[in-house]
Amino acid sequence: MRAMVLEQAGSPLRLQQRPVPSPGPTEVRLRVLACAVCRTDLHIVDAELAVPRLPLVPGHEIVGIVEALGRDVHTLRQGDRVGVPWLGHVCGHCDFCLTQRENLCDHPVFTGHGRDGGFATHVVAEAAFCLALPQALQGDAAQLAPLLCAGSIGWRALRLAGEEARTIGLYGFGAAAHLVGQVARHQGRQVYGFTRPGDAQAQAFALALGAVWAGGSDEPAPVALDAAIIFAPVGALVPLALRAVRKGGRVVCGGIHMSDIPAFPYAWLWEERQLLSVAHLTRADAAGFLAFAAAHPLQVAVSHYPLERANEALDDLRAGRLQGAAVLEP
Repeated sequence: MRAMVLEQAGSPLRLQQRPVPSPGPTEVRLRVLACAVCRTDLHIVDAELAVPRLPLVPGHEIVGIVEALGRDVHTLRQGDRVGVPWLGHVCGHCDFCLTQRENLCDHPVFTGHGRDGGFATHVVAEAAFCLALPQALQGDAAQLAPLLCAGSIGWRALRLAGEEARTIGLYGFGAAAHLVGQVARHQGRQVYGFTRPGDAQAQAFALALGAVWAGGSDEPAPVALDAAIIFAPVGALVPLALRAVRKGGRVVCGGIHMSDIPAFPYAWLWEERQLLSVAHLTRADAAGFLAFAAAHPLQVAVSHYPLERANEALDDLRAGRLQGAAVLEP
């Protein structure tokens, strides 16, 4: 098999030839069809997010075909097409797991972080954490891959923003925002897109996908927002978003890593505004979002890269040159 491997944090990935892995008793081996590139992958490669092991194959938005089954796997069959998300294992017995909050498990393992991921031709995953893809989503694998993290974490962030939120600001209009903005539109909400200052291309992209307004993150919102979701890993956006939401509004931080949040006056938080974060996602979150996407087709903007050009895809994400998501195809 071929894999793009992180040998040292902060260094480019290197292409390696490896033996094709065998699945353990509760695992399956997949032939990777597509793996989207997430900002979390960038945080890992750039040493902004610590990893428990090196060398490491990143990638956690995987669509693949089941090639081999562990001896105890009875829920999947060879030839099944499944998705593999960020959450790759939970302990099942901590307080969080026992109260349907597996995303907060005390002893989790994440795909492309604690175990090798999908920047490769093959990957091994726990069968219990492989996601069934609804029949209506049996299309192009590259179009499906961003749904497994960008779309699913956006779905969870939108739920935390509150069903009552009708005007929603999305800060950072990339892979997650371009999907969750469409979900919000399907739900009858108004979406306001905030991009890097002066990024006219990203603002046009937001408007083309149904945003009622798009502008720079340094611009005031044209209306008081019920909620804001921050996908850009920029802590300085938090005070700006708090100033943009009305009394009782919520600001949801949707990333796993963010630069430090600068000090701001308590008055910007007062009047029952709420600031909260999203931590990973549950399998139920992913299943709920995939069911929604099957019933409400979404436009998924992707840029295609062969596996060997993974570093180029990461560079384009780092520089903000992408519209939507980058996807690697072996």
